[in-house]
Amino acid sequence: MTDQNATEAAPDAEAQSAAKSSARRVGLIVIILLVLLVAFYALADRSTPSTSRGIVSANLAQIAPRVSGEVTALHVADDAVVEAQAPLFSIDPRPYELAVRQARADLANALQSVDASSASLVAAQAAVTQARSALDSARSQAERVFRLETRGVVAEARGDDARASVTQAEAQLASAEANLESARNQLGPKGKENPAIQAAEARLDAALYDLASTTVTAPHRGVVTNVTLSDGQFIGAGNPAMTFIDAEAAWVTVDLRENQLQKVTPGDPAHLLFDAVPGRILSGRVQSIAWGINPGRAVQGGLVVSQPSNRWFEPARRIPVRIELDGGIEAWPRTVRVGGKVHAVIFADGSPTGLMAWPARAMQRMRSWASFLH
Repeated sequence: MTDQNATEAAPDAEAQSAAKSSARRVGLIVIILLVLLVAFYALADRSTPSTSRGIVSANLAQIAPRVSGEVTALHVADDAVVEAQAPLFSIDPRPYELAVRQARADLANALQSVDASSASLVAAQAAVTQARSALDSARSQAERVFRLETRGVVAEARGDDARASVTQAEAQLASAEANLESARNQLGPKGKENPAIQAAEARLDAALYDLASTTVTAPHRGVVTNVTLSDGQFIGAGNPAMTFIDAEAAWVTVDLRENQLQKVTPGDPAHLLFDAVPGRILSGRVQSIAWGINPGRAVQGGLVVSQPSNRWFEPARRIPVRIELDGGIEAWPRTVRVGGKVHAVIFADGSPTGLMAWPARAMQRMRSWASFLH
């Protein structure tokens, strides 16, 4: 009886031993797979960093009048596309026309005090004011074109046209100032240095500038949104009336963890997936990496306030990275809006066809298909 029990127990022990051995193998395989998965994640996170927290960004400006007054005409509708120097809204010009008439009368009285004619000097002063305003506008637009040209967003021909416009405006200002100097010289040394005449000229210049400012124009091509004006509304100088979105400079801002930026450098290629354009992946390049962020440290009484935390792990800091589309502003899809969501993959190895790039591209492609649903 004892031999029979021993014979039956032997197979059971062997089965249990085999089961334990099989469990150990399965556990070892699972551990190895986890280690490989973690290693692949760490390597991919540095070679092809990605994030779904990208944001469509653009230059924004709060449009406000330089003078106060009653709105007499609103020339644009909300969310309208406008060209450079297109009128946006107008303010009642009558008070400023009266100020110009008063300034001209004051200048005429000052000129009469030195027995000189006021007509030529008034006309010359108005021409200088107009030429100076045109030069300021030309320089402002040229600086924007030069920045875009430096980044390769616009063609060099645009930059040459901007330089030519500035040169022409400078020449016109020089000519107007020469005419003004000639008109002053006609008054003689006494009239040229007369403080009453100089003060009257300054008042006329200011009055003409205020009158020209009663029509607010677009600084360049773009879109106006959040329009809060209506005819008959009084608006004070410096109070925002609408928001202007620059249509000639747009980019994608993505926030990456600090350890994801180890290999990222300006010029690295990137693939972008816009929620507004599902199923389509666009190419871009890293334009710049922010040099600093605000960590949110509060200051009180001249000292930094301690920020105790009960978390086991401090959240990772994220640094903004700026990505621009290949092809410049013309490559941007029409349906994309400022603030829209973007999924971005940066190929820090410099090529979207490398060994580590294939998994990242495949995952982004699957995400692009899913973006039709969410």
